[in-house]
Amino acid sequence: MLQILRKKAQSTFIQIIVVIIALVFVFWGVGTNLSGNRQAALSVNDVDITFQEYQQAYDQAYQRLSDQFGGNMPRDLADSLNLKQQVINQLVQTALLRQGAATMGLNVSAEEIRRTIEGMVQFQENGRFDIDRYKEILALNRMAPSIFEESMRYDRLTEVTARAVSSFGAAATDFEIRDIYSRINEKVAISYVALPREQFEAAVTVDAEALSAWYATARENYRTEPEVQGKYLAFTYAEIGAKITIDDEKVADHYRSNQNDYHMREQRRARHIIFAAAVDAAEELHREKAARAEEILAQARTGADFAELAREYSEGPSRESGGDLGYFSQGDMVPTFDQAVFALQPGQLSDVVKTDFGYHIILLEDIRPAGTRPLEEVRSEIIATLQNRAAEALTFQLANDAYEGIIGAGSLEGYAQAQPESGIRSADFFNRNTAPPVLRDDPQFLAAALRLSKGELSSLIKGQSGYLIFFAEDVREPEVPALEAVRQTAEADYRKFKATEMAAAKAEELLTALRNGKDLADLARQNGFTAQESGLLGRNQDNGDSDLPPVLLENAFQLSASSPLPEKPVQVGDSYYVYSFVDRVIPGMPDDPAEEQRYRENLLQFKQQQILAAWLQHLESEAKITQHRSL
Repeated sequence: MLQILRKKAQSTFIQIIVVIIALVFVFWGVGTNLSGNRQAALSVNDVDITFQEYQQAYDQAYQRLSDQFGGNMPRDLADSLNLKQQVINQLVQTALLRQGAATMGLNVSAEEIRRTIEGMVQFQENGRFDIDRYKEILALNRMAPSIFEESMRYDRLTEVTARAVSSFGAAATDFEIRDIYSRINEKVAISYVALPREQFEAAVTVDAEALSAWYATARENYRTEPEVQGKYLAFTYAEIGAKITIDDEKVADHYRSNQNDYHMREQRRARHIIFAAAVDAAEELHREKAARAEEILAQARTGADFAELAREYSEGPSRESGGDLGYFSQGDMVPTFDQAVFALQPGQLSDVVKTDFGYHIILLEDIRPAGTRPLEEVRSEIIATLQNRAAEALTFQLANDAYEGIIGAGSLEGYAQAQPESGIRSADFFNRNTAPPVLRDDPQFLAAALRLSKGELSSLIKGQSGYLIFFAEDVREPEVPALEAVRQTAEADYRKFKATEMAAAKAEELLTALRNGKDLADLARQNGFTAQESGLLGRNQDNGDSDLPPVLLENAFQLSASSPLPEKPVQVGDSYYVYSFVDRVIPGMPDDPAEEQRYRENLLQFKQQQILAAWLQHLESEAKITQHRSL
């Protein structure tokens, strides 16, 4: 129906009808958040979680994830990481924790909440709680004290419940610690032969009949993407927000109300030079590396450029950047390294520091003291945040006015003639990969544009970045091309397919010969390959220059002297690996109380997490959980 209306928008009667439909859409569909939809996003045992709560949790999770990418995380990338489902799981588990607390008789007193709030720095003046400041900040955030305090109670109750359930994991035995240490630090060595697809491609003959038969099975891989050509108007929060002026008072109010967001721990920037030596390396290697470290330290102390020394001598990944490790907080590095760095002053060199990775020389370059980032430092961030917030309503209004104008003019072309400064843009045929940036960067924009039929005007499309109006002038439906149209590409793909088959067959042949008592090195040489020795490699440790694929390394730990061969070769990409067990080293727990305590704490924490996860899984299996169809 809407498609018919949009195609025949020149009719005055139809224009009036479409305006009515547009207004209903705006104030009932797109405007849901403005009018306050009372439907629940989620329900856990008949306890509702509102859309507002879901959106707030999603925004917070998205911001945390975005911060890890330097504050520039595309929404579609967040979607590909299944962020929405993670947020839903988090909200369900939090609700189950609170309900479990009621079952267990746990509670948080009003007095405890009062003490917690009074201790929050954003509500204090001169180090003391200020009731007027408390009310003022809550008012600025449009939140009543009773609602804030109830939220605090819920959060605190969640923590108490999680701690109470986790407390059942209260012990880690000496046997468990030794066993975990051995499992984590064991090493294995294998012999292996790599059979890359590329080495078989020259032997592939492309037969026309075989190629045609193969294409019949693979033709769907060549199906073209749907494409659309048209004109569009985009109204983005970023573009409109940039035109909004934020006064200094609003910036200051936001800064005062969100002090915790701008607090940072002390950070230190350091460079290091490392001489690699694993814990279980030979004593001779340790002596050699330690002596070499002392020699280079002497050069550094006589004034040699530390960054140049690192580039020339360091054996770690930071070598290319002159040993620069950037800024980090206490606890981010391994303990001995951490202790050495935080005992230095800027410009000071450490002695040679031994860690599980080898021998380090450390230069401390700078210290960023702990504290709250000053307003001037974060002013631009706050302005951008406030601009985006202010832009949301204005963007909708501008987009809605334009949409009504298009309907009133009878077509996008008519609107362009009446509003020559409207900023209508044209797009030649595009698909998901070749769309204009404003569409490509917003999944909702792109999906809606590609769904249109020829001659169809979209509704007002709400995306993650703003609003879009799109008119489809023409479309190209997906199709499978004839073989001749893609012969060159198909032939190349066919060669790769057959070469991979040949690599797989050869790998099975070699493995069968190994089972019959043949030697891997001899087999490799006879077939034009090279057998390689991995040396001793750990599961989770820095394995130096080893290029052994992780999946092959993991499979190698399944082998033993009594069962030295795998059931089948391992495929990694288009290569196959045939391999055989050589050696295994299982270390004992060192006589180091600090190391033993670290393992004990980590094991205890793991046990507690497992208990909490199992308890939540049980609650979830027994719970009545419903999810709104729009999520």
